[in-house]
Amino acid sequence: MRRRRDRARKDRARRDPAAAPAGGPVTLTGRGGVVVLFAAGLLGALLSRWLDAPVLAGAGFATGCVLAALATRPADLLPLAVSPPVVFLAVTILAELVTGIGEDSLLRSVAVGVLAALAATAPWLFGGTLLVLVITVPRGLLANVRELRGRLAGSRLFEQEENENPVRWEEPPSTARTRRREPQDD
Repeated sequence: MRRRRDRARKDRARRDPAAAPAGGPVTLTGRGGVVVLFAAGLLGALLSRWLDAPVLAGAGFATGCVLAALATRPADLLPLAVSPPVVFLAVTILAELVTGIGEDSLLRSVAVGVLAALAATAPWLFGGTLLVLVITVPRGLLANVRELRGRLAGSRLFEQEENENPVRWEEPPSTARTRRREPQDD
């Protein structure tokens, strides 16, 4: 009887992470992983501008990549794996916007700052993206890709439809109905 209850509790926890008993490891959804990545990257970028230490921007982003890749649940690794470049761009733009407030020309300050920051921290972007991939592949990223591929193949999105033109505008509806009922001669 006790085994059955334990098995039922584990099944519920697997289906609904909110029903898992407290005290277990922290798991994030894909969105939660992206938020962790964004927050750590933004904190590092802002500190690097305020303290004039450019290495903090890259280190914050790389730390966010590692934390997000380790804490995201295996079923949601695919969205996390493709998000680091977009998050890095958003963090860089937001950090430059925040630190550029009060400048004579905010637009020019942000544009020049974003280009300079992207040029200076590009190796960190590649390194962080590589870290996410290295951590998520053993955790099940390839299984997520296979599952997505199977769903796309199963949905027949890319195949030609059997009935290319289901609406026949030149015929009245009654003629089209009788035509479907009659067998066609080949």
